Amino acid sequence: MPKGDEMIVISNLHKWFGDFHVLKGINLTVRNGERLVICGPSGSGKSTLIRCINRLETHQKGTIVVDGVELTNDVKRIDRVRQEVGMLFQNFNLFPHMTVLDNLTLSPIWIKKMPLKEARDLAFKYLERVKIPDLAHKYPNQISGGQQQRVAIARCLCMNPKIMLFDEPTSALDPEMIKEVLDVMIDLAESGMTMVCVTHEMGFARTVADRVIFMDVGEIVEENDPESFFNHPQCDRTQLFLSQILSHGFTR
Repeated sequence: MPKGDEMIVISNLHKWFGDFHVLKGINLTVRNGERLVICGPSGSGKSTLIRCINRLETHQKGTIVVDGVELTNDVKRIDRVRQEVGMLFQNFNLFPHMTVLDNLTLSPIWIKKMPLKEARDLAFKYLERVKIPDLAHKYPNQISGGQQQRVAIARCLCMNPKIMLFDEPTSALDPEMIKEVLDVMIDLAESGMTMVCVTHEMGFARTVADRVIFMDVGEIVEENDPESFFNHPQCDRTQLFLSQILSHGFTR
């Protein structure tokens, strides 16, 4: 395994929605600074898996340990993990009645008890990083989808997370907006951020990932470094998935 110490350790993880067994015995370790890409067909359990990592979904069997803290029903443990883990969704989840700046300062002020001036300075620091400081006083409905997703990334960074989770962050964007979001994610990866990303952006996976995982019907079917994964897939299901997705142009 590359990089440093273990940041996420998932052991024999099972998750059901009613009678539907969505995750079936998942075992996965993500190390500090590692960039992990998870891909697979719709309904394979990819998004459910990363939502379990910050307890947006509750697993019924197995264990998840994030930066040394096991996720249980203990609210204090959940809060500790969520303060270390940022998550970016398909939809931007910005508060529409608040400016970009207010969206960014809300959590540092209310959760970390940060003084207003310090929170504003931090917000501008990360708006600069995602290259949209001029949008600080705009409202979400006044900016593009790609800009909203960059605001959402900056909002996560304001909480100084150790881990970033991405749940198909470009799937709701128009094609011309995808590159600007991927460029920010690449910059994060190059800075050493631990990243777990569910995506169909295979070009991103080839360029950025240390490891690529393929999931199907709730199981990890294959995992490997990008070169081996794309050039020498071992499993028939992986080969079929890659032939379908690459033939439809999901190669950015």
